Amino acid sequence: MTGEEKFQVDLEGYLVIKNVLTDDEVAEMNDIIDNTERQGPPSLWGEPFKRLIDHPKILPYLIDLLGPNVRLDHDYAIFMEEGQGRGGLHGGEDGGRPGGPEGDHWYKYRDGIMRNGLCVMTYNLADAPAGAGGFACIPGSHKSNFLREIPSEVRQFERPTHYVVQPALGAGDVLFFTEALVHGTMPWTATHQRRSLLYKYSPGHSAWSGNYYDINKYGELSEQQKRMLLPPSIGSRPRVVEAKKLAG
Repeated sequence: MTGEEKFQVDLEGYLVIKNVLTDDEVAEMNDIIDNTERQGPPSLWGEPFKRLIDHPKILPYLIDLLGPNVRLDHDYAIFMEEGQGRGGLHGGEDGGRPGGPEGDHWYKYRDGIMRNGLCVMTYNLADAPAGAGGFACIPGSHKSNFLREIPSEVRQFERPTHYVVQPALGAGDVLFFTEALVHGTMPWTATHQRRSLLYKYSPGHSAWSGNYYDINKYGELSEQQKRMLLPPSIGSRPRVVEAKKLAG
């Protein structure tokens, strides 16, 4: 990560990483979505989707933000049609609502290093321009102490306010955010379908989902991908990337 990217994540709790996927990659995945029967999470939809587990442009961000033992916790897709809603704002270190906390929704900084609990890399397969809806958040709320004071009408997108933003995204962009950030899904207003693939990661010692990956369902996997799909563990867990490669 660049120094400016670290500044942005620390300041706002999310980051738009531009042009991670090529036009050809986006087209290939959209073609599979349109023309094949899909079962299970996106990571099981075929080789192009399996490559997203440890995409070479994204893995360095994951290691910087979640540590060298990062693991894929779970993944799913969000498709939305014009006029469709998907729920209000949620998340945050206390779950973003009375009744928290969510034990793995956290953000910490110490001695120049950022660390996060559950985080999301959202691969966008369709444009989401300003005003289209979809992902929205309250920048900086991953460090707020007053999340329970957010009015319910703001949480449900019934009252627009300057502190809730919907970042503009292009097809091929990846949106990173920490679950410690208050976020949600605005109603989709564009005429084309929203297509987002959410790959959610945890530090190697923790999990949000209790359903761990069965690598036998994935066919051929690289050793690195196998390490990414391991269940949580403490102590003997291998680094995702070998130490010599991290140093290089």
